[in-house]
Amino acid sequence: MWMAMKGWVVFALLMGTLGLGPGCIERRLQVNTSPQGARVILNDEQIGLSPVTTTFLWYGDYTVRITKLGYQTLMTHRALKAPWYDTFPFDFVIQVLWPGRIVDTYEWTFDLKPQIPINREDLILQGQALKNQLDVNDP
Repeated sequence: MWMAMKGWVVFALLMGTLGLGPGCIERRLQVNTSPQGARVILNDEQIGLSPVTTTFLWYGDYTVRITKLGYQTLMTHRALKAPWYDTFPFDFVIQVLWPGRIVDTYEWTFDLKPQIPINREDLILQGQALKNQLDVNDP
């Protein structure tokens, strides 16, 4: 009886020791834009003005929106793929048993295009053309 209990105590101490100093993976994403100072929004959450670095918890597809006055708004998707050591079964070893910290860093760069000025006369002509289309299609 005592030997069985002693085994559980050793097991509990071992698990407690592992829990005190486990390794972990810190995931970082840096977003750069040209020109700098653009507002960066990932999955509808504003993370700051470029260049900006943020942490993330999961890999996968991210919706990216970048805005800056005088430039066209950029709407796109980007994927973050997990490295081999952050997939099953390696992730257990790295996140629980690995003695140190791993920093997993990604960098995205986006070039912004200047906003095209709107010609007032062209805009009026486009509006009239759309109105005419509605009038023709309306019974």
